[in-house]
Amino acid sequence: MEIKVSGTLSGAVVPPPSKSQAHRLLICAALATEPCRIVCSALNDDIVATMNCLYALGADIKYSDGVFSVAPIRLRKGARLDCGESGSTLRFLLSVAAAIGADATFVGRGKLPQRPNGALCEALARHGILLERLAEGAELPLVCRGQLTGGHYSLPGNISSQYLTGLLMALPLLDEDSRIEITEGLTSASYVNMTLDAVRRAGISIADSGNIYTIKGRQQYRLPEATVVEGDWSAAAFWLVAGVIGSRPIVLKGMSGCSLQGDRYIIEHLRLMGAFIEEGEDSITAHPSQLFGASLDCADTPDLVPVLAVAAAAASGETTFYNVGRLRYKESDRLAAMQRTLASFAVSSTVGEDTFTVRGSEPRVLEAVDSFGDHRIAMSAAILSTIARGETTIRGAECVAKSYPHFFDHFAALGGKIEK
Repeated sequence: MEIKVSGTLSGAVVPPPSKSQAHRLLICAALATEPCRIVCSALNDDIVATMNCLYALGADIKYSDGVFSVAPIRLRKGARLDCGESGSTLRFLLSVAAAIGADATFVGRGKLPQRPNGALCEALARHGILLERLAEGAELPLVCRGQLTGGHYSLPGNISSQYLTGLLMALPLLDEDSRIEITEGLTSASYVNMTLDAVRRAGISIADSGNIYTIKGRQQYRLPEATVVEGDWSAAAFWLVAGVIGSRPIVLKGMSGCSLQGDRYIIEHLRLMGAFIEEGEDSITAHPSQLFGASLDCADTPDLVPVLAVAAAAASGETTFYNVGRLRYKESDRLAAMQRTLASFAVSSTVGEDTFTVRGSEPRVLEAVDSFGDHRIAMSAAILSTIARGETTIRGAECVAKSYPHFFDHFAALGGKIEK
């Protein structure tokens, strides 16, 4: 889908529920001993991928009027698990399927078959799992057979926290006790904290002592009868940036300031750039601000880099993002994609080995923007269009469905102009 966007944004918006938390709660519910409900006011492609994979494994999951009704897995061996483009779905459920002896085949599309899983697969293979890649030079399709065993696991923490999350959810199901040692430092640690919070809500005990996680075997999952998925800070970030770079304030509703989501630090990142963001009891207001360049460490907030680059484009001076090399392995090479996107608005930037530097200017439209099939690139381009001279064309805009299907509906409700 190709769309043209422009306009000044203002007003109030309620961001969608957190897909990161929804993934985790759905898996905990499917592994539980009793049925439960999960309140999740909206869906996206990634959440649906996890729901469908759990259904294929034998869970009975229904979604109606914003609520999941989940009955635990009655294992169906030999299932085909279509992960879509969701790295979380693949990496979480790979360990889970191994723990329950599912003998499943994982498939996916987009860039997912090329995203790295080597370290996780090696750890599973050392503990009783036979993994067979069916396509030369690709991670998927991947057949996972056998029964995972407990014991000592060693994982690098600098590639993806999703490897650790999958094991943290899977290992409590095994007969043996287990121990996970993280080497080379843990990035995106906030996502691991979200995992620990989810499993603990379900009655699972995991001891965390720095880079060592100790997990007792033979534990049982049991979530409360009803659990609510909180608002998504990754999605909220787009409207916060729109508010501080624009000419009118934008108010966010339904967000938890006590959230464990790492992307809640969007507020601190923007404040380091001079943003005026007001936090009330039941709302957050992003006010038009004079932004300036800054140095931002994004090791724990990599998903924020595309939209923060939009803020940097509107700022005076130069902004450098550090610890961002992993962005090359997302739905697109996000460093190259954002560099190309900014260039489409006459904004210059430089990609380093582990850095991304943006030089603020007065954005103006030079050419159509390619989304690169990446939801965060498409949404970032839309936000930048609100301050750029000229009308912005975004190609492949339908990719926002991966995380935020109603993004352009909310964009229009805030006063943006959209022509399909």
